[in-house]
Amino acid sequence: MGKWLSLAYLSGNPTETPRMTRRLAALAAATLLSTAPLWARAEPAPPPLGAPHATVAPAAAQVAAGLAAHHARYQLTFDSGRGGDIVGGSGSMNFDVIDACDGWAVEQKLSMTISNRDGQDVQMETDYATWESKAGTRLRFRMRQTTDTALTEATAGEATLDHPGGHGEVRYTQPKEEITPLPAGTLFPMWHTATILSGAAAGKRFLGLPLFDGTADGGAQDTFVTVTSWNTKSPSARYPALAKLASGRVHIAFFDRKPSALEPDYEVSMRYWENGVADEIRMDFGDFVMMARLSEFKLQPPHHC
Repeated sequence: MGKWLSLAYLSGNPTETPRMTRRLAALAAATLLSTAPLWARAEPAPPPLGAPHATVAPAAAQVAAGLAAHHARYQLTFDSGRGGDIVGGSGSMNFDVIDACDGWAVEQKLSMTISNRDGQDVQMETDYATWESKAGTRLRFRMRQTTDTALTEATAGEATLDHPGGHGEVRYTQPKEEITPLPAGTLFPMWHTATILSGAAAGKRFLGLPLFDGTADGGAQDTFVTVTSWNTKSPSARYPALAKLASGRVHIAFFDRKPSALEPDYEVSMRYWENGVADEIRMDFGDFVMMARLSEFKLQPPHHC
């Protein structure tokens, strides 16, 4: 589902300008529910954060070709707080992936209410849309976020890569016109998802993958992916279209590309199905944790090309 996930950190005070979209958009990018740390086991050391993936495996291209166009609706509930000001939250999120012939069109709409200890409720709305070429080399993006109807953040533009996992650049038109380079190893959201899934199916435990999804104006982020399980035979699923597919649980930590970024900016855990659909999503914003559970799901037919 990507970041997909981008796809929300209120630093103690919900009246501050939120950065919710950047993190919830991770659901669209990557938009996995197990937090058991595999590094506690006898495993090889994880790759250094920010290390470029030398090449994108052919298996990732095969997985990318099989990602499912679908509609998903999630109900959001407050899971826990960590002694901060946030004591409650609820909402919903719609996530749509459309097979647009030579690309994927993705739209994610989020509505969430956050409550603090003083009884204040803050309404947050985000609208995030992308078009990503199936070759993984072009991304058009647009994101708008409002807090109590006031526009608090907006990004838009187009990014290109010389190949998936290669160098590139992003040309922003919002919040201001500028060009930002993208580092070697960068993936766009759908290819980021495909690379995670192909790595999980191949038995990889750790992946370090730079991601650009267009949800912030600073360019790419580092993502550190831990695959906590992968089952070739899935447990029973609520939806017949998923019941016969392999699935796994994955944990993704998102880091700003700064030397001082020793702690993740945001973390998400969820179960991924081999066609890129995600459910049972746990979103850790630092001060509080939200759960997103799949409440509606259907596959979308491809457009006539």
